[in-house]
Amino acid sequence: MRVVLISTYELGRQPFGVASAAAWLRARGHEVETIDTAVSLAPPQALKMAEVVAFSLPMHTATRLAAGWIKRVREESPAARLIAFGLYAPLNAEYLRGLGVAQVIGGEFEGALVEAVEGRGAELLISLDRLPFVRPDRSTIAPMGKYAPLVVDGERRMAGSTEASRGCKHQCRHCPVVPVYGGAFRIVPREVVLADIEQQVEQGARHITFGDPDFLNGPGHAISIVDAFHERWPEITYDVTIKIEHLLKHRPLLPRLAETGCLFVTSAVESVEDAVLDKLAKGHTRAEFLEALALTRAAGLHLNPTFVPFTPWTTAEGYRELLRIIREQGLIDAVAPVQLTLRLLIPAGSLLLELPEIRGMLNGFDSAGLLHRWRHPEPEVDTLASRVFRLVGGREARGKSRRELFSEIWEAAHGLPPPEDYGLLPRAVVPYLDEPWYC
Repeated sequence: MRVVLISTYELGRQPFGVASAAAWLRARGHEVETIDTAVSLAPPQALKMAEVVAFSLPMHTATRLAAGWIKRVREESPAARLIAFGLYAPLNAEYLRGLGVAQVIGGEFEGALVEAVEGRGAELLISLDRLPFVRPDRSTIAPMGKYAPLVVDGERRMAGSTEASRGCKHQCRHCPVVPVYGGAFRIVPREVVLADIEQQVEQGARHITFGDPDFLNGPGHAISIVDAFHERWPEITYDVTIKIEHLLKHRPLLPRLAETGCLFVTSAVESVEDAVLDKLAKGHTRAEFLEALALTRAAGLHLNPTFVPFTPWTTAEGYRELLRIIREQGLIDAVAPVQLTLRLLIPAGSLLLELPEIRGMLNGFDSAGLLHRWRHPEPEVDTLASRVFRLVGGREARGKSRRELFSEIWEAAHGLPPPEDYGLLPRAVVPYLDEPWYC
């Protein structure tokens, strides 16, 4: 079977979903072509020759971008069977089927994808099977140099990525993992993870991002991997994503992460208003975020927090307080400006829909945007959100530093420039991946 696997966006990384699917399909003897439209154009001939075209949809942005490509494939190769797989595929199954997608697969997708390609399986399936993972096949993925590098101390290092686990034990209300995995958690065998890292190091990777929803869902598994990783490649650095709750619970492990080459930890802090954190079921408070920040710094790690600053419960004063904490805690250089613009995303199937106050403020489902529209009860907050988004997303923002943009956001929120006593480390000292964090 001639299969084309398409990725439209995966956070500026080589698409793991496509690489893993390619390995499984090639092992079954299928002829597989891979395309990442984020970095290269799709060869028209490949689409015309395809018998099956499968789209990897690990993110909301990827799903929206895929819509145009699905329409193009239907025009150029009307006989091809279309499949969608990945975290966001089942969340948008009705929309995707309306575009002509025959089968939609979520969760542990690889085995079900093989069945779908071979003409078996259900139209809609969320699989939580424990799969015999194999090393992803990155042989036809675009070269790593086309993807987002790590920037540290003024140096740009080629960066790869992998996954040591999938799913999540926790059930934050706004998280897209929850409707699909429902608290289930699956680990990828250590030898498979290390084999995937090895092929990327051979391609030139000097840094690895572990893309797990939470690296410490399985702390024993995680530490065994980074110990082996550091022993084999002591010069290669890495980063991970960890909940505030886990940073506190597993604080004795933080120095071990630093010792094995972890440069920074990304954590979805989301808000500094405890009432908002409670609504999102984040499992931490503002005080615990600040405690985790102190713990990571004491361990020699940078904490790069992410936020959803505009929610139905956000107050204007709460937003200003977020900016004050970022400034006072020396986090301006650790927070991508886009993080200060994000509005709470309520996709189909979100657990947020269980909250009565959410249902009462919805303003219809936007099928093109793949989200429920909502309006803040205080117009002042929506006005501020729009103004901040224009500051960061407009052409004028190009080339501006994080500090310059932060200053403009501060002035928009407070009506006056921020104090000048930032007291921060030089920008080059804070390591970051040169790609804004989108959902």
